[in-house]
Amino acid sequence: MAALFVTVAIWAAFALSARALSSSTLLPADAALLRFGVPLAVLLPALWKRRRAVAAVRPGPAAKIVCGAGVPFFLAAMHGGALTSAAFVGSIVPGMVPLFVAALMTARGRGMPRGTQAGGLVLIAVGVAALVWRYVVPVDAAVLEGAGTLLVASGLWALYTVGLRDAGLDPVGSIGLLCLPSFAVIGLLVLTGVLPTGLAHAAGADIALFLVVQGLGVGLCAGLLYAFAIRRLGAERSSVVGSLSPVAVVLLAVPVLGESPTAAVLIGVPLITVGVVLANRRPAAAARPLPRPEVPADA
Repeated sequence: MAALFVTVAIWAAFALSARALSSSTLLPADAALLRFGVPLAVLLPALWKRRRAVAAVRPGPAAKIVCGAGVPFFLAAMHGGALTSAAFVGSIVPGMVPLFVAALMTARGRGMPRGTQAGGLVLIAVGVAALVWRYVVPVDAAVLEGAGTLLVASGLWALYTVGLRDAGLDPVGSIGLLCLPSFAVIGLLVLTGVLPTGLAHAAGADIALFLVVQGLGVGLCAGLLYAFAIRRLGAERSSVVGSLSPVAVVLLAVPVLGESPTAAVLIGVPLITVGVVLANRRPAAAARPLPRPEVPADA
C-alpha cells in the first residue's frame, strides 16, 4: 500500500509538472531529455543484462510502447497541460485510458465490456464531457485544443498499455525499451534544431525539479513501485487506489499552482474517478492477483 500511494503521488506530480512547464525556464524538449535520460543512466547495468530480452520483443508491441509512452505521448501531455490545467491533465490522461483500452480490445475481438465495466466507461465519458462543456459554449479554442491534445495523449497511453501486455518484459526491461529509443529521438530532434532547447540557460531549481519529478519519479520510481504493488495487492485493488490520482491532482493544484477548482472540475473529476474504479473491476472469477501486471508498469 505504501508503494501504491507513493506511485499515486508521483502521478499527481507528473500532472502538476505538465502544467508548471509553461511557466518554467525549461522547454518541453528539455523536460523530455530528463524524463527519458535519467532512468537510462540509473538502470544502465540492469538494462545491459536484459539487452537480449529487450531486443527479442516483436516490432508491433515495441512500436506501441515507444509511441504510446515515448516522445509523442510526452509532448502531447506537456502541450495539453500548458493550455488547460493540472486537473485536466490528471483526469483526462489516466481517466480515458480504460475507455480507449476497451475500444482496442473490442477491435481485437475480445468482446464488448458489460455490467459495471460498461457503466464505468460511460461515467468516464460523462465526466470528461462535464470538464470541457463550459469551454464549448462560448468556445474557448485554447482550452479545447488542450483537451483534445490530452485525449490524444490518453489514447497513446492506452496503446502503450496494450503493447506492454504483449511485450512480456519485466518492469526494468520495459523502462529500457521505452526510454532508450525515446531519448535517442528527442536528442536527435534537439541536435538538428527541430525542437528548441533552453537547458543550458535554465534555472537550476527548474532543472532539479524536473529531474526529480520526471526523471527519478515518473521515469524510474513509479514504474518499479506500481509493478511491485500489483504483485502484492493484485491489479483490482491497485487500480482502485490508483484511481485517486485525479483527486490528488485537484487537491495539490490549489496550494502548489494556485488553481481553484471550478464547478466543472468538482463534477467531472469525481465522475471520472468512480468510472475508473468500475471500469477496472473484474468478475469474481477473474479477480485473483495475476503473476504479471496487466496495467502500465511505467507512468
